[in-house]
Amino acid sequence: MPSLSSWFLTTLLCLLDVTFAGDPYVFYDWTVSYISASPLGVKQKLIGIGGQFPGPILNVTTNWNVVVNVKNNLDEPLLLTWNGIQHRKNSWQDGVSGTNCPIPAGWNWTYEFQVKDQIGSFFYFPSLSFQRAAGGYGGIIVNNRPVIPLPFGLPDGDITILLSDWYTRSHKELRKDVEDGADLGVPDGVLINGLGPYRYDENLVPNGISYQIINVEPGKTYRIRVHNVGISTSLNFRIQNHNLLLVETEGSYTIQQNYTNMDIHVGQSYSFLVTMDQNASTDYYIVASPRFVNSSWARATGVAILHYSNSQGPASGPLPSLLGEDDPSFSINQARSIRWNVSAGAARPNPQGSFKYGDITVTDVYVILNRPPELINGKWRTTLNGISYLPPSTPLKLAQQFNILGVYKIDFPNRLMNRPPKVDTSLINGTYRGFMEIIFQNNDTTVQTYHLDGYAFFVVGMDFGVWTENSRGIYNKWDGVARCTTQVFPGAWTAILVSLDNAGIWNLRAENLNSWYLGQEVYVHIVNPEKDNNENTLPDNVIFCGLLSSLQKDQSHKFQFSVGSPFCSNSRVIIFMLFIALLESLFSMW
Repeated sequence: MPSLSSWFLTTLLCLLDVTFAGDPYVFYDWTVSYISASPLGVKQKLIGIGGQFPGPILNVTTNWNVVVNVKNNLDEPLLLTWNGIQHRKNSWQDGVSGTNCPIPAGWNWTYEFQVKDQIGSFFYFPSLSFQRAAGGYGGIIVNNRPVIPLPFGLPDGDITILLSDWYTRSHKELRKDVEDGADLGVPDGVLINGLGPYRYDENLVPNGISYQIINVEPGKTYRIRVHNVGISTSLNFRIQNHNLLLVETEGSYTIQQNYTNMDIHVGQSYSFLVTMDQNASTDYYIVASPRFVNSSWARATGVAILHYSNSQGPASGPLPSLLGEDDPSFSINQARSIRWNVSAGAARPNPQGSFKYGDITVTDVYVILNRPPELINGKWRTTLNGISYLPPSTPLKLAQQFNILGVYKIDFPNRLMNRPPKVDTSLINGTYRGFMEIIFQNNDTTVQTYHLDGYAFFVVGMDFGVWTENSRGIYNKWDGVARCTTQVFPGAWTAILVSLDNAGIWNLRAENLNSWYLGQEVYVHIVNPEKDNNENTLPDNVIFCGLLSSLQKDQSHKFQFSVGSPFCSNSRVIIFMLFIALLESLFSMW
């Protein structure tokens, strides 16, 4: 039967070529709904994904295509955003109010995007209506392709840790407090992977609270990815008696340095190598404690347990302290010490440092000043350069696509204007392939963090005081780390440089939820004037709202993946199943 076997072999080779050619696809089907839990001993309604809190980890590899079907079982509209995923040429998938109509309650929508030319540690979360304060978040891991080696030995395990300041009040109550101008107050606790603190102090931690236990083997080294997915609190992360070898932050490999602790501000992500090199006489504390606060915040400390398989007893005694390291000067010096590993490859084989950002001429400069909440037209608002962002009913991206005038203006000022603060929909006019310098000046009394969707930017300087032209003299023009979220200390400034090579409309926001919710955001409008198909087209499954509501049809096919790439998704699954069936037939004949 040589002819039959040859036919089978030829068919199998064809199927292998069709099935496995190109970048792989991965599929997720998520239902977002309320679940009941008591992370701090008080029963409350949280946002879970598939019944999980936190949500599942999205674990992919550079250049993979990700398809996430999201069913909204909440009682209010929903969007998920992918903090740090750049969505090259595809801001349609960004999941914020300026790019997408919300997914109505009871509807589903399918995100489809590629993690193009990225590696690293990120997270996702719900971007509307203060919902992140109720959960709905989870980790994202983008692994190196096999052809590009890690700049360190392969770890023995990979662990994700999600940190969050937490309130027992609902997200709806919290956002009402913010709208009314009330301070959020001291958090009721800090969660580690959705769980409350280990009972390290009977006076501060009530009995019966479930806590996180991380099980490890002695002598092994683990990659620990830590994210601050919280509301507004800067947290210091540390593991008792263990060094944290920093290796990556938000998609950039760093110079490898040991730290005993790390300040992780709202929206930031780091990954460390931690070697289990202790004698395991007891378990060890994992601590996340608020920064730059007074003793009334003592109860708001997250504590988990690091448990060696040969541990001889439970953790006990005081938590590892930050004696002498509890002031902003220590923190800003620590931030400055985080440097780009210019010799390491990342998503591409060429070294990260081959992009010599310090040699590029700046084309646009924006000095962006924030202010604490203030009354504008009788409502509490926060501002950037005197403008509090007003989200239009029609997303900016749709208004651009359909040439609808009057939805937004491209006139965001590059400095604070001498005029009263106002509410407006004003965008930054970014020059495609330009090189923008942004200086954040923090006039608030707390640390603020700022995040830019669609990009990684270079953090080139930060200092206390008011930024001036002379401040450029201390810029790091060689190995400032590239990341997507940076902190700005109170009474201080932070400068970033960003190469505007990703066309779209991209959100620049305060990650502190109370600041963001009251208007501290702006969008950067970047258009390729040559219109050479530099951006992805309007998705087939787009939801219409606002001035385009009449174009929206009822959803008749729920729980189905979008059909934007039919052959590259469902057809691959079908072809693969046929391939398996042919294999079985071939072996049965032999």
